[in-house]
Amino acid sequence: MADLSVNVGGTPSPNPFWLASGPPTNSGYQAHRAFEAGWGGFGWKTLGAHIVNVNSRYGALPYKGKRVVGFNNIELITDRPLEENLAEIREVKKRWPDRAVIVSLMVESKRETWHEIVKKVNDTGCDGIELNFGCPHGMSERGMGAAVGQVPEYTCQITQWVKEVSAVPVLVKLTPNVADITYPGLAAQNGGADGVSLINTINSVTGVDLDTMCPNPQVHGKSAHGGYCGPAVKPIALNMVGTLSHNPNFRLPISGIGGIETWSDATEFLLMGATSVQVCTAAMKFGFRIVRDMIDGLSNWMDGKGFQHISQFSGHAAKKLSDWGDLDLNYRVVAHIDEARCVGCQLCYIACEDAAHQAIRRDRQGDLSRVPRIDDEACVGCNLCSLVCPVEHCISMVGRDAAGYRSWNDYLKDGETPRGNYPLHTA
Repeated sequence: MADLSVNVGGTPSPNPFWLASGPPTNSGYQAHRAFEAGWGGFGWKTLGAHIVNVNSRYGALPYKGKRVVGFNNIELITDRPLEENLAEIREVKKRWPDRAVIVSLMVESKRETWHEIVKKVNDTGCDGIELNFGCPHGMSERGMGAAVGQVPEYTCQITQWVKEVSAVPVLVKLTPNVADITYPGLAAQNGGADGVSLINTINSVTGVDLDTMCPNPQVHGKSAHGGYCGPAVKPIALNMVGTLSHNPNFRLPISGIGGIETWSDATEFLLMGATSVQVCTAAMKFGFRIVRDMIDGLSNWMDGKGFQHISQFSGHAAKKLSDWGDLDLNYRVVAHIDEARCVGCQLCYIACEDAAHQAIRRDRQGDLSRVPRIDDEACVGCNLCSLVCPVEHCISMVGRDAAGYRSWNDYLKDGETPRGNYPLHTA
């Protein structure tokens, strides 16, 4: 059996699956239920100054029958009393000493205010602190959350303040609402952080009600931009996790967040350089028991690949994430249609004819079937046909002999200009 235990910057956990700070982690009751279900860690919903939340709070992006492809919230940090939360954290740690309890914090940007709340959290026996520098709504307008995370100097400074008094490891939760994630990531490292978690939610409006003409969610006829999460943000999160873990100057462990619903989603984050993963929206949709499938799926995949520990494959995919200028310009693939699988829907033909390179033909001589054919000379290997095809494994991309690896940067070094490999096709 694979060993799923991890250690994120000094915070051990029996498995890499943590609940992310949010609505599912707002109480000791939820922590007990989560740990009973099998979660390895629990990111306690952000503690801070007293706030008042609004009704309603959530919105969603539906797509072709799926109710929640993207999820939006305008909820703030916990509205429960600080002392009540602290007492519950103490009780949870006594009952679950082997699980990771990470307490998320967000207060105003004053050294003494941060020292005060960190000292209170130290006394709970928690395993770590997560600095919420990512919330993009409500709190950011008050100079907290993303307002801190978008300024590397603030990220570094407040992390230093927290490290001055924290008795436990400190993770910095980064905002994705930046042009380049490496700057705040390196700032957290320079401030002494023990690790980072990313991504937090993305600024968004998920939709507009065409009857009321008000954005969602509606609060007495008005709305506000909120934080976007769920499956739709996974590609953005994977890119940022991979970008940061692949940076040669960045050396901290990463807890990956963003659209994780299945064990395979989680494994992709681990391959992109994460040490643990955090889940929120999926738990809100399906409940805490989804972690059992995640644990079993990851364990079985590791057994099948011969991995005994997560550290043996963490970051493998990130190593293959390079700049465009380093990609091989001589590498070539062309589409191939499996005639036995083709249902003759013509979606590949329409997509290629109207939106790609007119490389698919319907003029099969002496053949009355609806199976199209690929014009190898016109095909540029863009993958569009294989992506729109409704039949799995019907269209594959087949490699062709290449002239030897040569990238754009190689041409530049030699003072040459690369020429196109494929002839243009005109209808």
